[in-house]
Amino acid sequence: MDNTELDRIAELREQLHKHNYNYYVKNNPEISDFEFDTLLKELQSLEAKHPEVFDPTSPTQRVGSDLSEGFTQEVHEYPMLSLANSYSMEDLREFDSRVRKAVGDREFSYTCELKYDGLSISLQYKDGKLTRALTRGDGIQGDNITNNAKTIGTIPLQLQGNFPKELEIRGEVVMPRAGFDALNEERIEQGEQPFANPRNAASGSLKLQNSREVARRPLQANMYYIPSEAPTDSHYENLSYARSWGFNVPDLSEKCKTIDDVYTFITKWDTKRKDLPFDTDGVVIKVDSVSLQQELGMTAKTPRWAIAFKFKAEQARTKLLSVDFQVGRQGTVTPVANLEPVQLAGTVIKRASLYNADQMQVLGIRLNDYVYIEKGGEIIPKVVRIDEDARDADSQPLHFITHCPECGAELIRMEDEANYYCPNSKNCPPQIKGKIEHFVGRDAMNIALAGATIEQLYNVGLIQNASDFYSLQYDDVIKLDRFAEKSSRNLIDSIQESKSIPFYKVLYAIGIRHIGKANAKVLAKKFKSIEAIQNATLEELQDTEDVGEVIAVSIKQFFQDDDNVAFIQKLRDNGVQLEEKEKQEAQSNVLEGKSIVISGTFQKHSRDEMKELIEANGGKNVSGVSKSTNYLLAGEGIGPSKLEKATTFGVQIITEEDFYAMIGMSEPIQSAPKAPNSGEQLSLF
Repeated sequence: MDNTELDRIAELREQLHKHNYNYYVKNNPEISDFEFDTLLKELQSLEAKHPEVFDPTSPTQRVGSDLSEGFTQEVHEYPMLSLANSYSMEDLREFDSRVRKAVGDREFSYTCELKYDGLSISLQYKDGKLTRALTRGDGIQGDNITNNAKTIGTIPLQLQGNFPKELEIRGEVVMPRAGFDALNEERIEQGEQPFANPRNAASGSLKLQNSREVARRPLQANMYYIPSEAPTDSHYENLSYARSWGFNVPDLSEKCKTIDDVYTFITKWDTKRKDLPFDTDGVVIKVDSVSLQQELGMTAKTPRWAIAFKFKAEQARTKLLSVDFQVGRQGTVTPVANLEPVQLAGTVIKRASLYNADQMQVLGIRLNDYVYIEKGGEIIPKVVRIDEDARDADSQPLHFITHCPECGAELIRMEDEANYYCPNSKNCPPQIKGKIEHFVGRDAMNIALAGATIEQLYNVGLIQNASDFYSLQYDDVIKLDRFAEKSSRNLIDSIQESKSIPFYKVLYAIGIRHIGKANAKVLAKKFKSIEAIQNATLEELQDTEDVGEVIAVSIKQFFQDDDNVAFIQKLRDNGVQLEEKEKQEAQSNVLEGKSIVISGTFQKHSRDEMKELIEANGGKNVSGVSKSTNYLLAGEGIGPSKLEKATTFGVQIITEEDFYAMIGMSEPIQSAPKAPNSGEQLSLF
């Protein structure tokens, strides 16, 4: 082993960590991009020669990987609760009154900081090294996105200075407007759909399966809170410490003694926020004392020591040029205003929703009117009022259309509903394509298809409804534009994998009118199969939790249609799961007393099925690796943080094939991933 080269690796890592910090956090680079790239290439070359010193926090790991890894959910060490929202000074005074009543005569102050508009993230460090990154998720558990987080330049892989041995810190991943604009320009040039706003772009980027693609996105992490043991009792001072450890903590916070001082801070930033390089939609007010935060505690959903003040949505004035009428997958017709382009909240707006016929009538909108628009929830543009003083004297009222703009069918409006819809569901193209797009969605059949590909498959006649996916062949797909051998194989494989999707998701994917994800789960649990739902009486359906008359009637109407029955039969013939799988009977007690964590994907069974097999043989499924874990069951694309913890705690790592042997199942696996021993584990990161 060449000690000189190993010393050089350590030296280069230290230098590059420093230069990353100077560039991304301090915005004050000390060397040119060329010099940085030269050092990085030297480090990559030396690390390739010495794989035995692999370090997941090396600067070389920021480039990401082409390997696709599904996200696993892991439990937060500290729950990530949402904040209560306020919209007025009265709301803030009520919050202040509650805090002062609980604190009594003791003096305290608030820390005010900007509320960043992005995706929340929680980072964990051990001995200064980044070990885990989770999204907020449901507040109790979130997606493990560690590999993606490592590609973000403002997230340090290795801390500096006098940092705690163990640390959790939270923040928001945002996309600065300049990067957002450049990314959208690139997407438009490549014929891809541009992102609607920086928040959507940041969230979508962080959830990409390919971390090398994430590395190309202009993301930034702004940190704002330490839930773990902090160095001082002052939240404001703790943020300063976080900066010294290498985190990007925008120096925009202030300590405020009174609620009037807080409102002064809010008023200032309601104007100045337009000059920031990233979007912010409010101010977060926190009791500064950490000990008082703990004393005040929290409700089931929100902390009692903090509140968010939301800025009033920005408005812009522009001219209405025309109105389009869009048809959704259930036939609902939505009016959309085409506008003279106008800047609003950091993005250029050209279209805005008019919602429905009633809203158009309330607005009294006419062509060439000057209208005021705002972003509902800072995301979706909508027309909120008309500048009637600027209206042309000879303008004519706009009327809602009477016939479908796509297929020409006469529109109908159901009693007690606000929307008109097209009843021609079998022959109206946007309804057909919309249903197909719904079918393949992540919460439904999870087939890897974009809207443009669905359009292409439909237009060339390969699919007329979602059941046609199961007749697609590789030779059909490879002939299409933009499809190569790998992408064609991936599509066919994804379709085949969808056959193992649980019944409740299939029921949701089918797209029966009014049935959402929650209703589908309840119906699947009660009736167990699509056949039982089809044969259920109206009374039996209505007797189901959260299923009222409207949903029950919709289900009966769906199955009275011969085409729908034929569609279901085709799914059944192709092996799609149309009934709940019975839980495995206890097969043995060979895993009794054993706790098992599973990670990655498996060749013979889905993750849920693997969990059922563990329980059927006496074992216990656990979500996180700890000292008490007996086995880490490692599939393909195993989560690196789980692997690292298993190695640290000495947990035995077993493959899918090992597991089947343990429970006495004969399940030969081709090219099974080998469980790493202490000398091999590095190659799996």
